[in-house]
Formats: sequence, structure tokens, C-alpha cells
Amino acid sequence: MENSRAEYPVWKVIGASAAGTMIEWYDFYIFGSLAAIVAGSFFPKENPTAGFLLTLATFATGFAVRPFGAIFFGRIGDLVGRKYAFLVTLLIMGGATFVIGLLPTYEAIGIAAPLILVALRLLQGLALGGEYGGAAVYVAEHVPDSRRGFYTSFIQTTATLGLFVSLGVILLVRLSMSEADFRAWGWRIPFLLSIFLVGMSLYIRLKLKESPLFTQLKSEGKASTTPLRDSFGNRKNWKVILLVLFGAAAGQAVVWYTGQFYALFFLQNVLKIDFVLANIIVAVALALGTPFFIVFGALSDRWGRKKIMMAGNLVAALSYYPIYQAMNAFKDNSIALTALVFIQVIFVTMVYGPIAAFLVEAFPAKIRYTSLSLPYHIGNGWFGGFTPLIATAVVARTGHMYAGLWYPISIALLTFVIGSLFLKESKDVKIWDEVTSSPSNRPQ
Repeated sequence: MENSRAEYPVWKVIGASAAGTMIEWYDFYIFGSLAAIVAGSFFPKENPTAGFLLTLATFATGFAVRPFGAIFFGRIGDLVGRKYAFLVTLLIMGGATFVIGLLPTYEAIGIAAPLILVALRLLQGLALGGEYGGAAVYVAEHVPDSRRGFYTSFIQTTATLGLFVSLGVILLVRLSMSEADFRAWGWRIPFLLSIFLVGMSLYIRLKLKESPLFTQLKSEGKASTTPLRDSFGNRKNWKVILLVLFGAAAGQAVVWYTGQFYALFFLQNVLKIDFVLANIIVAVALALGTPFFIVFGALSDRWGRKKIMMAGNLVAALSYYPIYQAMNAFKDNSIALTALVFIQVIFVTMVYGPIAAFLVEAFPAKIRYTSLSLPYHIGNGWFGGFTPLIATAVVARTGHMYAGLWYPISIALLTFVIGSLFLKESKDVKIWDEVTSSPSNRPQ
């Protein structure tokens, strides 16, 4: 067990990494949280359903490019260092989010408005593609092998915390003005506030040093000089990448986006719950559920990553249909709706809490940033990020309010089967064995 002197640097590393990552998620998810409002500002208003779907499609473009950001910044992270890569991603994300807050509407500049919006979402997606892998690897390479699940689970809270903070800021701004003013210009304030959050996070991150494991790796001449070729020109590594994608990341992604984003869209657009009330319901569920990321991360150090993640996929797939039927049945009961969303958040914490540690353990240090970022962001960017769009489009096409659930149910079951059959347990992997660092440099 670490003594108090050794713990402070670890918590400083976790705090700085988590704060920056949470802000990047906040930036990325403001758009999704405001999708129904943004649709009226940047797309023609003649067909509200089409405008909302176009907004979801624009939201999804940010997810589409995340794997490319993962490759680009992953290479930088494995060549230059983890710290440098996620400093750059923070600046790109913050700048793009701030500009969205200043962007003229469709009525002001016509078709240029949605085109610029898409370009900014692409920048956000590229930045996020490089951020998560850097933060997860950076923390994992500072902590003991035996407690990696616990420590990295704090990074796992950041995506949900980012969504929670975005909902909180949106609610505060909305309640401070009339609904008409909020729809006209107030929605811009959460985007503009981002610049101050990014500035604070950048200041904190600049004070961090490079990961000790990566520093040792470079000093011993073991770092990769060609991380792209070493990651993707290697048939054995491709096998691991594909197994991680379909046996862990894809299911985790659809469970995450169904339990949080699709739940919000379902409340607002299918059940027609008031905008403020729907956001409060999801925000309360997120606040209650967030500590369980750490619970399941810590349990994965004892029970294993695989058991918890596979259980989360299975129980989510089996439960979604009755949960959403219950949401419809209790649509006039905000407490019941909050409880039903909370249950979905618990599924999220099961699949997501242990996955950072699992991803780090799946790949060697010299190509870790590049290799783990790709399956994670294909899973979360493509399988997960398109969940709200696919599910909403299926509902609109079929007219059946539950039809959209078959997509996340199918993907979660696919991941459960592949992961259960082929995934190896990784909790006993000792990543520090890759370097010959002295005991004084190795976390205990």
C-alpha cells in the first residue's frame, strides 16, 4: 500500500488528468445535450423532425472522426510523450467549442452555418480521439499494477461527469432566463464558458511531468520509432485490436450512449417530457450513479475486468426493453423515471469502470497509446456515438417507440458472446515488467 508521501503525486496526476478529460467531454457533449435546441438555429425550421435528425447526424460526425484522431495523436503520444499529446487535444477541443458559441445561425448566413458547424464538430472529434487514450495511459503508468482498476476508474468517471456538468450548466442558464431567450441566444453561453474551463485545465496540466514508465522506456531505448507500423503492420496486434473492439469496446459503447444520451432523447422526443424536467431526471441519475464507476473499477482489481464487463453487457441487453416500457408507463412519475435511468447508468458503470485498465493491459507500452485508442474510439465513436441517431431514425421510420432499442441490444449481446468466449482476463498483467526501472521508480 502506498504511504501518504507516495499517494500525493498519484492523486495530483489523477486530478489533473481527470479535470482536463472531464472538460473535454463537457465540450463534446454540450452539443448533444442541446441537440433539440441547436436544431432550430442551424437547420431549416420547416421540418422539425428532419432538423433534429440532421442535428444528430452533425453530432455523430464528431464520433465518426474519433478513430482518426486516435491514430494521429496516438502516434504523437507514443513518439513524443503522453503529456504533450493531451495538451494539444485540450487546446483544439476548447477552441472549437468556443467558436460554436459564436457561430451565426442558418437564418443569418444560410448553408454556411451547418457546414461550419460540421467542420467544428470534426475538430472536436479529432481532439477527443487523442484525449481519452492519453489520459488513461498517463494515469495507468503512474500507479501500481495491483490497483490499476481503482485508480484508472477515476478517469472513467470523466465522461459521465462531463455530461453531468453540461446538463447542470445548461439547466442553470436556462432557468436564469425565459425559454424564448434561451432558444434565441442563451444556449450559446455553455459553449462560451468552455474557454475558461480549458484555460484552468491547461494551466494545471502544464505543471505535470511525463509518465515515469514512458520516460524509463525512452531512456532504455525501448520506445517505438514507428508506432503506426508497429501497431497496424503487425498481424498479431491486429488480432488483439479486433478482439478488444468486438469483445469489449463496442458493447461498452452502446451501453454508455443508450443509458445516458438515448435515455435523454427518449424522454424529450418520444415521451415529450419537459426540457428542464428531462435534464433534471438524467442529471440526478448521473449524480447517483457516478460513484459506481470507482466501485466496479476497484472490484475489477479483485474479481477481474472481464467478469464485470461481460455481466454489464448481458444485463443491459436483457433489461432495456422492459426498462423503456416502464419509462413509458411511468412517464408522469419523475421519481420512477429517475430510478429507471439510474438503473441504466449502473449498467454503464459496469462496462465502463474497468475498461481503461483492461485497455492499458492489452497492449505493450511502446505502442500502447496508438493501439488502445483505435478500438476504443471505433467502438465509442462509431458503434456508440451513432446510437442516438440510429435509434431515433429507426423509431421515426417504423413508428414503434421501442424499435430503436434493438440496435444497442444486438451490439451488447454480440460483445457478450465474443468477449465471454475469446477475451482473456488481464488484471494480473504487470505493465512495469516491460522496463528495468529501479524499485524506487516503480509504484508499489
